[in-house]
Amino acid sequence: MTDATTDATTDEAGPSRLIRVEMPALAPASLAPAATVDGVALVTIDRPDALNALSFDLLRELAAAFEALDADPACRAIVLTGSGTRAFAAGADIRELAIQTSASLASGGDFDAWGRIDAVGLPLIAAVRGFALGGGCELAMACDMLIAGDDARFGQPEINLGVIPGAGGTQRLTRAIGSARAMEMILTGRTMTADEAAAAGLVTRVVPAEATVDAALELAARIAAMPPLAVRAAKRAVRAAAELPLTHGLAAERQAFFALFDTDDQREGMSAFIEKRPAAWTGR
Repeated sequence: MTDATTDATTDEAGPSRLIRVEMPALAPASLAPAATVDGVALVTIDRPDALNALSFDLLRELAAAFEALDADPACRAIVLTGSGTRAFAAGADIRELAIQTSASLASGGDFDAWGRIDAVGLPLIAAVRGFALGGGCELAMACDMLIAGDDARFGQPEINLGVIPGAGGTQRLTRAIGSARAMEMILTGRTMTADEAAAAGLVTRVVPAEATVDAALELAARIAAMPPLAVRAAKRAVRAAAELPLTHGLAAERQAFFALFDTDDQREGMSAFIEKRPAAWTGR
């Protein structure tokens, strides 16, 4: 999850100075007149002086924030972005990684935050402006959807530091764009523009750079208006498609489909359809 970054420091325990959380998120102008977006949280990586480099402390704080939002019934979707305009996250904290050994990395638990982020049940939407390199690209790919500003640049340049991606880059990039293109990017360290990433299937949508967060919030608002249990079930099923053989994935999908017929939202949704009225979701 590495890439060259600058002057990263480790913060002491206490109130976060590495991320900011808005719940509910402030609404973009396009969603006016609402002051906030119901059910949507905006999480911002807040290390602009270090191009939002991903230190271990930052990743732990990010995982904890995601877990708290995941447990909050009022939250139904999360948008993740980076502060400033230069980078979503330009990579990992190289000063922190440079002193590590294989033994310290294996025993220290510093990579556990990645598994915690991957376990979040709510939909995660990355809003990417500028550089998403190394760990930053891995973090964007760990999200379920990716809105890219037209100034976004993606890459896994770890090869230039004598290592390889270590937080999912070889696996998620290959699944997203295919082995031939992923191999070329990882072995040469080259970056990919937003338009190239869209053509390759890495990102959900490319928008003008200044509209990146607003577009992600709009998408999150649409998802937050859907039945919460079905949204979580759909996320699990779609993710299983990348991880399981087809027969196992089909079985998991069928099981999740059947289980939703024991929910109030299923009964409400189908009754509302028959009665030609808007559904009122309760998440039960």
